[in-house]
Amino acid sequence: MRMLVLGAGLQGSACAYDLLRQPGVERVTIADLKPERIPGFLEPHVGKRLALLKLDVQDGAALRAAMAGHAAVQNAAPYYFNLAVSRAAVDAGIHCADLGGNTEIVFQQKELDAEAQQRNVSVIPDCGLAPGMVNVLAAEGIRRVGDAESVKVYVGGLPQHPEPPLNYQIVYSLEGALDYYTTPSWVLRDGKPARVDALSELEHVTFPPPVGQLEAFHTGGGISTLPWAYEGKVRTMEYKTLRYPGHSGIMRPIRELGLLDLTPVKVKGKDVVPREAFIATVSPKLTKPEGRDLVALRVEVRGRNGKAVAWQLLDYSDEAHGISAMMRTTGYSLAITGLMQVDGRIAARGVRTPDEAVPFGDYVAALAKRGVEIRELERGSGQ
Repeated sequence: MRMLVLGAGLQGSACAYDLLRQPGVERVTIADLKPERIPGFLEPHVGKRLALLKLDVQDGAALRAAMAGHAAVQNAAPYYFNLAVSRAAVDAGIHCADLGGNTEIVFQQKELDAEAQQRNVSVIPDCGLAPGMVNVLAAEGIRRVGDAESVKVYVGGLPQHPEPPLNYQIVYSLEGALDYYTTPSWVLRDGKPARVDALSELEHVTFPPPVGQLEAFHTGGGISTLPWAYEGKVRTMEYKTLRYPGHSGIMRPIRELGLLDLTPVKVKGKDVVPREAFIATVSPKLTKPEGRDLVALRVEVRGRNGKAVAWQLLDYSDEAHGISAMMRTTGYSLAITGLMQVDGRIAARGVRTPDEAVPFGDYVAALAKRGVEIRELERGSGQ
């Protein structure tokens, strides 16, 4: 099979790397405005099984031409291209998976369902870590307990060696993280979708050493369309981001002081967007090229009948190849989904979210083969 990856950034590169390790993949093409920016771990493959293509994703004709001859496209471009890429994939008659990032766009992608079915194409948004991996786990938990009372999802990308004051380092996009800190989160309360304030309802979750106790608070987007999919079926559902203790206590005042606002303010006669100034100021301090990250995940599902199931993941960066834990859990998830679309393990056609289409057993087993081990917790265990 031949696979097309859109985006030569962190997640696209990790996705391409994983695809190149699969013997059934004949060729991978990475398309980007600057495809030469690929990381060093991909360079040995260029000109062999890896092709680089300069492409402007906004050029619809060029995008469709790039898709020709490929079995599927894994879209790791910015989220605002997801709808256009999905439409192009349906037109081209190839499967498509992306990393999500915007719930409203996912609902728009759902409108392509009938056409995708007619073209015998599978389109799956939200195929990263959160949304993505957590949606597959949550859906499996709901199936297992039967009549689900609550679904709680906790995820965080963290530095292995935190440094004050934020105990945080940039693991994907600081702009994206700040969106989550300022956008209300959709949850299920009494079986109905509701919005809660980001950074609110702080609680603590304990992981095995050396991670230990983390704090958790609401952020938006992590479970995407799940609150609507399970409206009236699950009483409580929520997603919270994990950080080291004290993080939210700093970020809330920063937000409340207006430093994350998008409305320009006058500074010595010039318009300045506070959030842009904040990002420009703190990014150099939070960017740690030699910093090693980890991903912590917990999904807990409880039924009205007393049944409960939970999964946990602690994944660490691959230092030998220079692949972060966030790249492993997100980029590999995208690659696995694309492979399943092509080889038939995902049989559904049309537009389906991961909780609707991705087979739990095959997905978890595929991650385990890559060293990303999701462990089912014994009932009552927090470790």
